[in-house]
Amino acid sequence: MAAASTEPPRLKQLLERDPYLAPFRTDFQRRYSLFYNRLKNIEESEGGLDKFTKSYKTFGVNQLADGGIYCKEWAPGAEAVFLAGDFNGWNPSSHPYKKLEYGKWELFIPPEDGHSPVPHGSKLKVVIRAQNGALLYRISPWARYVVRDEDKVNYDWVHWNPPQSYIHKNPSPKRLKSLRIYESHVGIASPEGKVASYKNFTYNVLPRIKDLGYNCVQLMAIMEHAYYASFGYQVTSFFAASSRYGTPDDLKEMIDVAHSMGITVLLDVVHSHASKNSEDGLNQFDGTDSCFFHSGYRGNHQLWDSRLFDYANWEVLRFLLSNLRMWIEDYRFDGFRFDGVTSMLYHHHGIGTGFSGDYNEYFGLHVDEDALCYLMLANHMINTLHPECITIAEDVSGMPALCRPVAEGGGGFDYRLAMAIPDKWIQIIKELKDEDWNMGNIVHTLTNRRCEEKYIAYAESHDQALVGDKTLAFRLMDAEMYTNMSVLMPLTPVIDRGIQLHKMIRLITHALGGESYLNFMGNEFGHPEWLDFPRIGNNESYHYARRQFNLTEDDLLRYKFLNAFDRDMNKLEERYGWLASPQAYVSEKHESNKVIAFERAGLIFIFNFHPYQSYVDYRVGIETPGKYKILLDSDAGEYGGHQRLDHNTEYFSEEYPHNYRPNSIMSSSSQPPRGCQLHQIKVYIPSRVALVLHTMDIPK
Repeated sequence: MAAASTEPPRLKQLLERDPYLAPFRTDFQRRYSLFYNRLKNIEESEGGLDKFTKSYKTFGVNQLADGGIYCKEWAPGAEAVFLAGDFNGWNPSSHPYKKLEYGKWELFIPPEDGHSPVPHGSKLKVVIRAQNGALLYRISPWARYVVRDEDKVNYDWVHWNPPQSYIHKNPSPKRLKSLRIYESHVGIASPEGKVASYKNFTYNVLPRIKDLGYNCVQLMAIMEHAYYASFGYQVTSFFAASSRYGTPDDLKEMIDVAHSMGITVLLDVVHSHASKNSEDGLNQFDGTDSCFFHSGYRGNHQLWDSRLFDYANWEVLRFLLSNLRMWIEDYRFDGFRFDGVTSMLYHHHGIGTGFSGDYNEYFGLHVDEDALCYLMLANHMINTLHPECITIAEDVSGMPALCRPVAEGGGGFDYRLAMAIPDKWIQIIKELKDEDWNMGNIVHTLTNRRCEEKYIAYAESHDQALVGDKTLAFRLMDAEMYTNMSVLMPLTPVIDRGIQLHKMIRLITHALGGESYLNFMGNEFGHPEWLDFPRIGNNESYHYARRQFNLTEDDLLRYKFLNAFDRDMNKLEERYGWLASPQAYVSEKHESNKVIAFERAGLIFIFNFHPYQSYVDYRVGIETPGKYKILLDSDAGEYGGHQRLDHNTEYFSEEYPHNYRPNSIMSSSSQPPRGCQLHQIKVYIPSRVALVLHTMDIPK
């Protein structure tokens, strides 16, 4: 590699795009230099980034071609290391590791008559003799499969080396331009009160996702976690796919089947912290409080009660980067949603900090540049070795350039979550009467994003579905969802309002809020109950740890209307690709009329949020002249609407500037300018209705 540089090669383009970043040029230089020098050291000391990030093939316990077993661990605080298990009658000293440089230990066990000395399915433990002489039985940080018997508290490490592992048959989908994400949890993906399986997801849920028009599934809680109710965010074994849903081969089959349907599969990866478990986790692996983590106060997250990685440590970089590589190459994941990025980026972890958007909040000593450097390395590695993969940052702070290329001095992510949008919908519904909704404030929240950084818009995610919070459907309809969702019951004002606003909120978020869209499983049809995992506080009940997909299949229930609208909304985006199009041009946000109108991807979107006022002669400014027809109407009968619009109506534009657009669609009751001979048309916009129009060719 060339001599170290202090400036990102394309920093000039970044600063020209956002002049407010100019005072922080030295910060970008320092961050990039840290990234560059660490990458350079990896290239020079480890034989390249490719070899360094394949360490999952040498660390842990790995089968060799001749049938032998090679074992390797990093335990700098250990006095001695041994391997014990079923294979040696749990003798804690018969198989000692040899000590290497830099705190590493290795062991080779020769084959027995050409066969592995450690049978597939047998249990293992790394035995650490700590500095105080105690023997500690640990699961390897690199363990690929861990299971827990029903009568036990802790997980056991099981050697996973089947005679024939699952072989992927289908190529990964090409990188998507429009990303429509179905955020999913395998364990709750069933109407039954139990832990659902990978097999269930493969054969029952993937077809549903495909039918709904989603082209990407984001899987939560896959990395093994001992506590089910942690939602997968207290990881104990980073290289092990959770065994509570099935085997590693079951997960590989699930991903392969998704690929056969053209569905991209993302992993919700948790590298922001780790469980404090030591018996079956990463904590105190070598008997010290450091090893993979910062020691003392800095190594503990005070709110999450978890351990924090030392991102400056060479072996931590090896561990985390190899972890990403393994999930891509062994399981064929197509990318990652990085959880807790805000906690990683700042020494204060975002605790007690409100981010106002002042650029000084993103630069300075409070930024953990070691963590940021790790994220830059991770994105660089993924982009270099697997450029078709996608990375998403969950960052509430809004750090500038997080989703710009590393070569510009950015974090290298492809997308970031637009986390202000769901908060805004909650605030509006919770605090304001319908007639007090502020159209300008809604539009501002949906469009307030940095140019050329891609955002994932969502009205609600798993965060809003959890017990202690409420989904939008629950906030809008609450207890009446239990009594008045039958089509045999009269449509009450509460249910009517909830159904209509649920559709409108989702469509305007989808079309205006970002360059990708996300929905949490079940929310698309207004799932009637929150999400709560079995725990002591609910008597270990699975009643709320499930998704009642069966509700959409009952023709007597109104959930089918919301489900159908969500499907057709996604199908329409698939046809016209507004997520991959430039940001919308908002031509109207009328406060008293409660109307929002905008254009994107050649479509006209019109929203009337007024609770009771309909408009029979509403003029909408447009860019492209022509004849328009309705493509999507939230008031249609199949969506639980009132069917107030005739879909055979053709809307003709006229050359009459309106709201800074050169043409407009107007009603027949409005008067054109004197002397003009123009086409006129009635545009009827009923209350609480969203419309999508598209132009048709007019014969000359």
